[in-house]
Order: sequence, then C-alpha cells, then structure tokens
Amino acid sequence: MTLLVTGGGGFIGRGIVRALVERGERVRVFCRGDYPDLRDLGVELHRGDLADGNAVAAAVAGCDGVFHVAARFDLWGRYEDFFQTNVQGTRHVIRACHAHEVRKLVYTSTPSVVHGGDSIDGVNESAPYPERFEAHYPATKAMAEREILATNDDTLSTVAIRPHLVWGPGDTSVLPRLVARAKAGRLTMVGEPQPLDTTYIDNAVLAHLLAYDRLSPGSPIAGKAYFITQDEPLPGPQFINDMLAAVGLPPVTRSVSATFARSAAVIVESVWKLLRLHSEPPVTRYLVSQLSTAHWYDISAARRDLGYQPNVSYAEGMKRLKAWAEPTMR
Repeated sequence: MTLLVTGGGGFIGRGIVRALVERGERVRVFCRGDYPDLRDLGVELHRGDLADGNAVAAAVAGCDGVFHVAARFDLWGRYEDFFQTNVQGTRHVIRACHAHEVRKLVYTSTPSVVHGGDSIDGVNESAPYPERFEAHYPATKAMAEREILATNDDTLSTVAIRPHLVWGPGDTSVLPRLVARAKAGRLTMVGEPQPLDTTYIDNAVLAHLLAYDRLSPGSPIAGKAYFITQDEPLPGPQFINDMLAAVGLPPVTRSVSATFARSAAVIVESVWKLLRLHSEPPVTRYLVSQLSTAHWYDISAARRDLGYQPNVSYAEGMKRLKAWAEPTMR
C-alpha cells in the first residue's frame, strides 16, 4: 500500500506519517516545504501547493489511500486565501482521487464546522452547520467537509475526522501561540470558566488510522463525520495554565468579561479592515468565542463505529508535553 498524507510536515500530518511508517506502509507526503527528517524515514516527498491541481494529481497518482490533512489555519486573513487552500485544494484532492482510482479518503476536519459562536455542550454529529461563521477558517473547512462527505460513493469512500484542539509534543500551533501571547503580556482569560475538551496528538492520530482501516464502500463510517476528543472536559483556564506550566511560565491571572472582549474585538477588526492590515489582530470575535464558550462533544459515535478510545489520558499527555517542551520551548 502507498498512502499519501497532505500536510505531512505539519503537526497532525507528521504524527500520521510516523504512525504509518511504523506500521510498515509506504508513505508519500504532499507539502510546501522540505523535511529531511521525513526523508530519513524513507518517506517520499512531493512539494507543491494545494491550489495547484496538477501538483496534487501528481502526488495522488499511484496511491491506494489519502489522508487529506493540509489546511490553512489562521485567526485572520483574506477569504480568498482560505478558500484556495481549504476548499479549492480539497476539490483538487477529490478530483485526483477519482482520476487515479483511489479507494479511501480520510479528511481532517474540525469541530469548528458546527460552531457559530454559541456554547457547544456535549453535542453529537447531528449538530447542524451554522448559517453564519465568525471566521474564514471554520467557514471554508465546513464547505470542504460537506464536499468530502458528499463525494462518498462505491468508488471512493470518504470520512471526516473532527479532532478538537490537538496538542502534545511537536505542537506547532496551540502551544507556540499561547507562549508568544503570554510572553508579550497579551494573554487574558475571557468570561466565566467554561468546560473545554481537547485531544492529545497520539489520540488524534489513532482516530485517523482507525477510520482508514474501517473505511470501505457501504461501511458504517463511509460518508460520515466524527468528533474526536479526550472525553475529559475541564475548565478552559486549567488547560491554558497547564500548557504554560509545561514550559515553565506562570499562570494567567488577568480576566475580562466576554461582553467587553467581544466589543473590543469588533472595534479592532474594523480598524484592521479599514487600514487593510495583514497582520493578525490582537483579538478577534472568533478568538473571543473560542475562549468564552463551552466546547465539549459527545464521542459515542467514534467509540462505537471507529473503536476509538483515548489511549493517552490528559494527565499523561501533559507529562509527555512537559518532557518535550522543557528543552525545546524555553
């Protein structure tokens, strides 16, 4: 079997690549950069951009299955940039899979596709897509997920995995952002503590592999999406402060009301748009919603259909994160 991982140089993608290599699979990666450490593992690298349909097709050719992990994730930016990567890029992957008779396509989605700004308390996969989104990232990921699931048929089986807030050793997104904001004095708690669930990297990778193994035409998971978490909701501030403690930083003690933070975000976003600034604003409505609302999900379907079980607990994950972060993040 030759398996392609788009975005294989990223956090989740790299975890999937390593797990597949350990299983003895032939692995190919489609990415924009060069990763010598992956080459050392015997991984075949195809460099290119998802917006380039020909490059995507060349990477897919000869593969038996695809893990489509690559995406544009930012709190701010032009809609066109998100659309080209998250939507058009996904269309290129789907077309390439059909053209080269790939049988399985596992898509890395996000629970944000059902988040319109309100609290999410234990919902399952029946939760609808909201009519409006607060940011381009969830809006375009929802569009892509819909197309992935709609393309499921007897020739190409598809499934979407929605891991929430993935963290752990090798983190290139959550932890670096928290550390940068904390060191700059820009990290503040928003509103009352709300329940939050997360996903340790090994558990997120496991869910993808379980989905791939169970995916086939007419299988119970074909054409469906699945929430993936630790299934250990905890107060949001605890997670943030545990992450900071892992790199030796003090806990966040400042807080503001959600109403104040949202009002500030509206003003800041207006200024950024008026001045056509390309840098990420210090606060956005999407960020405020993420910090001030509940985010935990019912993963019963993943347990039942995928056989998913969070093998690494939150406490154990934090121990591993600290062991990795202490020499690398300070």
